[in-house]
Amino acid sequence: MADITWEEPFCAEGANCFRIGTDSDGNAYIAVAGQEDAPLTDTREALRHLILEIKAGKADHLL
Repeated sequence: MADITWEEPFCAEGANCFRIGTDSDGNAYIAVAGQEDAPLTDTREALRHLILEIKAGKADHLL
């Protein structure tokens, strides 16, 4: 697996914590905190697009 630099966990109420990481090859990773060995992987651009869409409210129906 790539050498991933993980950010501090983002946690909601309770134990709902996720971590975002990147590597030197331009990949981005999202994992449940404590399960970093099984991340969702895509490009940094895809992660950026996902975050912008969430901030724009396009995932609000999931809440």
